[in-house]
Amino acid sequence: MSERFVVIPVGRPAAETNNKVTTDTSPGGQRWAGNGNNSVTVAQETPETSVPILEYSREPNKYGDGNPKESIPFINNSDLDGGNLYDGKNMALFEEEMDSNPMVSSLLNKLANYTNLTQGVVEHEEAENDEGAKKKKVKSPQMGTFIGVYLPCLQNILGVILFLRFTWIVGTAGILESFAIVFMCCSCTMLTAISMSAIATNGVVPAGGSYYMISRSLGPEFGGAVGLCFYLGTTFAGSMYILGTIEILLTYIVPNAAIFKGENGGETEAMLNNMRVYGTCCIILMALVVYVGVKYVNKLALVFLACVVLSIFAIYAGVIKSAFDPPDFPICLLGNRTLLSRNYDVCAKIVIEANETVTTKLWSLFCDSPFLNASCNEYFEMNNVTEIQGIPGLASGVITDNLWSDYGLQGMLVEKKGQPSISAPDSKFTSPYVSNDIATFFTLLVGIYFPSVTGIMAGSNRSGDLKDAQKSIPVGTIMAIATTSFIYMSCVVLFGACIEGVVLRDKFGEAVSGNLVIGILSWPSPWVIVIGSLFSTCGAGLQSLTGAPRLLQAIARDGIVPFLQVFGHGKANGEPTWALLLTAGICEIGILIASLDSVAPILSMFFLMCYMFVNLACAVQTLLCTPNWRPRFKFYHWTLSFLGMSLCLALMFICSWYYALVAMLIAGCIYKYIEYRGAEKEWGDGIRGLSLNAARYALIRLEEAPPHTKNWRPQLMVLLNLDSEQNVKHAGLLSFTTQLKAGKGLTIVGSVIEGTYMAKRPEAKQSEQNVKSAMAAEKTKGFCHVVVSSNLRDGVSHLIQSAGLGGMKHNTVLMAWPNLWKEQEDPISWRNFIETVRETTAAHQALLVAKNIDSFPSNQERFSNGTIDVWWIVHDGGLLMLLPFLLQQHKVWRKCKMRIFTVAQLDDNSIQMKKDLQMFLYHLRLNAEVEVVEMHESDISAFTYEKTLVMEQRSQMLKQMQLSRTEREREAQLIHDRNTASHAAISEKVDAVPDRVHMTWTKEKYIAERNRNREPAGMGVKDLFNMKPNQSNVRRMHTAVKLNEVVVNKSQDAHLVLLNMPGPPKNKCGDENYMEFLEVLTEGLNRVLLVRGGGREVITIYS
Repeated sequence: MSERFVVIPVGRPAAETNNKVTTDTSPGGQRWAGNGNNSVTVAQETPETSVPILEYSREPNKYGDGNPKESIPFINNSDLDGGNLYDGKNMALFEEEMDSNPMVSSLLNKLANYTNLTQGVVEHEEAENDEGAKKKKVKSPQMGTFIGVYLPCLQNILGVILFLRFTWIVGTAGILESFAIVFMCCSCTMLTAISMSAIATNGVVPAGGSYYMISRSLGPEFGGAVGLCFYLGTTFAGSMYILGTIEILLTYIVPNAAIFKGENGGETEAMLNNMRVYGTCCIILMALVVYVGVKYVNKLALVFLACVVLSIFAIYAGVIKSAFDPPDFPICLLGNRTLLSRNYDVCAKIVIEANETVTTKLWSLFCDSPFLNASCNEYFEMNNVTEIQGIPGLASGVITDNLWSDYGLQGMLVEKKGQPSISAPDSKFTSPYVSNDIATFFTLLVGIYFPSVTGIMAGSNRSGDLKDAQKSIPVGTIMAIATTSFIYMSCVVLFGACIEGVVLRDKFGEAVSGNLVIGILSWPSPWVIVIGSLFSTCGAGLQSLTGAPRLLQAIARDGIVPFLQVFGHGKANGEPTWALLLTAGICEIGILIASLDSVAPILSMFFLMCYMFVNLACAVQTLLCTPNWRPRFKFYHWTLSFLGMSLCLALMFICSWYYALVAMLIAGCIYKYIEYRGAEKEWGDGIRGLSLNAARYALIRLEEAPPHTKNWRPQLMVLLNLDSEQNVKHAGLLSFTTQLKAGKGLTIVGSVIEGTYMAKRPEAKQSEQNVKSAMAAEKTKGFCHVVVSSNLRDGVSHLIQSAGLGGMKHNTVLMAWPNLWKEQEDPISWRNFIETVRETTAAHQALLVAKNIDSFPSNQERFSNGTIDVWWIVHDGGLLMLLPFLLQQHKVWRKCKMRIFTVAQLDDNSIQMKKDLQMFLYHLRLNAEVEVVEMHESDISAFTYEKTLVMEQRSQMLKQMQLSRTEREREAQLIHDRNTASHAAISEKVDAVPDRVHMTWTKEKYIAERNRNREPAGMGVKDLFNMKPNQSNVRRMHTAVKLNEVVVNKSQDAHLVLLNMPGPPKNKCGDENYMEFLEVLTEGLNRVLLVRGGGREVITIYS
């Protein structure tokens, strides 16, 4: 036997065991085995002997070369049943649970290299489970930030409003108010993008974009309501883009294609009818394109984007050119009124031709004959005709005239400020002038402009195509918003500085020969903008008709709105046919409205509501501090989200208060429908009844289903031990609870008092007060529960089973390691511990066991550096990785770094394992150093073999001592029965009942029974050192020793070490060995937290 071990009886000086070679086989003596110092000593059980303690040293073994790994002598001799008995012996301690808790090395590749399919998480998981033959190889996403996020967002943000309405907004609202409109809207989208970036980087965001983010953050009710609003917004955006396409086509490219011709002031109504006819044809054509070949729409996206970028460059080039060479686009004014260019050929009342004065076409508009003596309009007679440049250029100083707003009623004439004019009645002649087609005011312009800043979700919707979505989405989206905000704000100033005010307010370019106003500024030709805007709006319409049906399909497939489930079906390839039909039908409603200015505020409402709830989701998640809320994007704060939410709400009512109320009513009805379908709510009387009912309703809702993985947080049941004075033994458990929970979630502190409730009720009350005082001292927020039970085992079982109410139940048990389990004569303490481990496993609850709890830091301590080391051996739900993150939220552990170690076996690629683990942690948004420790198969050393042998010898001794204890109890019973019999003989008659005598122990019976019991016990002592250790125990001990070596080597200086806790043996005969295995596994470590999962995943890569 190795000279490293010594078994010392408790209470007997250790010196007695040294420097002796003793062999005593007498029944009452001791047997000493050894041949030198520190020899192994085994004490024969006597009434005075307590439980022996196993002590061993970490000095190098004297076998072989003295290497601590002890490669020799090998345990491979012929006495063991073959050489394959120790296959997998490195992880033998975990082998019984390997089916449910796989090795990390076998799991990492699957966890790290996931594929994000566009159908969403459920479909992705189903696809993963398909047979290999049916799987198609999915191309690895390669899109970067610029191509995958920045450019799509740029394309979606810059669109129809910029080309068709922005100059009109600048002219009507003036530079200052236009700048305020742009700043408000861009601030709203920037704050929303910050919140969206936090949500999008808090895991993988599959298809559905904002709907997925909101529904998974705020629940299905909010998700369904806002998802449908976002769907309606996207659908009406398609209507707006189609109307923009038709407006460009009929107004600026082929005006003669109009079917309806307006006469005598009926141009506006005729134009609306043309929009309806052509818009309907266009939507049918686009729907067919989307139905037949959506892939072509995606391929043409780059062409549409190129048109947008080219148009922007053309605008800036035109602005620069106007500074030294303004384009020649004259406009004609009568007095200060702007004239329609199509009604005249020369901007003059009369001209001289062949030395003759003749009237012009303009004269005939205002006079009843072409002669100079004709009767003319009074205003025409009293005011002069003036021709000015529509684009005076950047250096003209026109910016001062365009600073202020010029709102007006419908039909109000567009007049130049500061131009001389003499008022006169002219009711008969209004048609030759440029006038407002609608009444204008600030809030209307906000509603019309806001759609031009939407489209910020384009990046998050494409997360499956991105190489690194968690990096690309925030950077690309925020950069796109910053770029477009700069473009819009600079355009406000540049348009106001280059273009004449009356031209800016001319919505359809009627004063400049029917040209697009923004086009006449551009270089080299207005057609660059006209053609570019046509392709841009057409492409945006196609993309809306592509994206909206998929959003509706995602909502329908979630099943939260039953009547929409039919729209979850489609073609065999998954294309949403029915959803496309509904989308085209809703689009037709927008087409029938026919006015772009009327449709824009409608979709503004739906987008603003969607953005409002994105901000709300981020603010709620941040304030709740849910464990799954770990965004990689760090530049967010709940105040920014709240500000964004408030700004969205304000803009909704600024745009149109009645549209805002209608949109909120629609969302509210959907919310209530999802929440209360088929359910009736009972209301009590008064405020208290309302509060009680709300609490009851919340508890019932909690009990309906287990929480989703991303909502899981440790709800703790803390098992405390009390001393004889009913005071808390290990207050460090409460401190650790405070650090782990930070006041969030449920905490129940439980303790057990032995006895009956009637007798121990005062002590139970006092214990409860003491526990509450300790909780207050350690700032532990939670509930106290002290129970009285006939024994500790049953009391702890009752707490584990019944603590909590409804859905407010614990899912994790925290307890201290029984440090004195070896020294206590009664094995009940460690048997209770092992039974608690088994019960938490059976109840599917996680278990945390704190070893050396008294050395854990108090709430007042601060670690300025150091590490929290996680040893991830087997995967049992991910709790090991979640706990350090939760601890780092507390100021005690905040500056500690997290390190994760995992073990590589002989067949594992440790380099690939490290890459996979780093990728997995990246997707989990956890910052930690990663190290893979190679622990190759090695032969079991004599150190391990002898240690197992001593452990089993100690176990055998415990059993023999238990037999001697039973014998002493019987002897006491014999004395008691003798006294009873003697007293009965004196006090009773001689003819007592014979049965009483037969029930009493006789001397002969006692001696026979004692000899019968002593014989096997004596044999056990004689054979104690001839026994061979159980092979399974040798393998388990080998696991414990080897793991302890690598853990101590790497983590001896760590502030806290977290380890997978092996499960207890299925055969209860080896319980005491299990305690020894855990003791060896954690030896030499200061603070250890043993962790067992509850049988479910508690951490996820998804948002």
